[in-house]
Formats: sequence, structure tokens, C-alpha cells
Amino acid sequence: MADKSQNVNKGKIAETIAFDFLKSKGYEILELNWRFKRAEIDLIAREGNFLVFIEVKSRSNNDFGKPESSVGQKKKSMLTAGATSYMDMIDYDKDFRFDIISITLRSETDFNIEHFPDAFFPGL
Repeated sequence: MADKSQNVNKGKIAETIAFDFLKSKGYEILELNWRFKRAEIDLIAREGNFLVFIEVKSRSNNDFGKPESSVGQKKKSMLTAGATSYMDMIDYDKDFRFDIISITLRSETDFNIEHFPDAFFPGL
């Protein structure tokens, strides 16, 4: 079983991969690891007219399910709270969405990435 420091390092590698992936797709990255109380939003970006809040999930393999399957209701609620705070802070009231980037990370150069735009919409 991996220790916490290995998991943190893999998470940082996955965030770097996601950052590079989004930049290559034309996203403008606004924030990396933006925090609000206990919530952390991995990436905040702009794509066209959308403000995009991105959760990056990674695993070494898919033996226990794909990475995106670990984004549960509690995490969605925390992301929503963080996104609301961020939009209030910048006085933003236009289009936004929540994306998930799922990375199966065998090494820094051997990985599979999947992007799920508009992965969920917060309950109002």
C-alpha cells in the first residue's frame, strides 16, 4: 500500500499532466489548487465563455474502478461550495461547469487520460 507522500506526489504529477492537457486544448488556466475553507479546486480555467472548475483524479490502475468513480456527492458539494465562493470573489455570474479529468498513472510518461466536460451539475 502506498504511503501518503507517494499519493501526494502522484496527485501532483496527475495535476501537471491535466494542466498540460488542458493548455494543449486551448484552455486558459486561471488557478491551480485554489482553496476555500476545506475545499480545494484542482484547476480553474476558462474555455470560451465558460468558467470551468476541474477535479483531477488519478489511480495507478483500475482494479478498484476508474479514477472518476471516486468523485462522490461529498466531493461534489465541496467543489460546488468552492466554486460559488470563487465566483462571488470575482463577481462572476455567467456560464460555468464542472469537469473531471481522470488519469490512470503508471508513470510520468505512461498514463491514460480521460476528460469529462460538464461531468455534473450542482443541485440548486
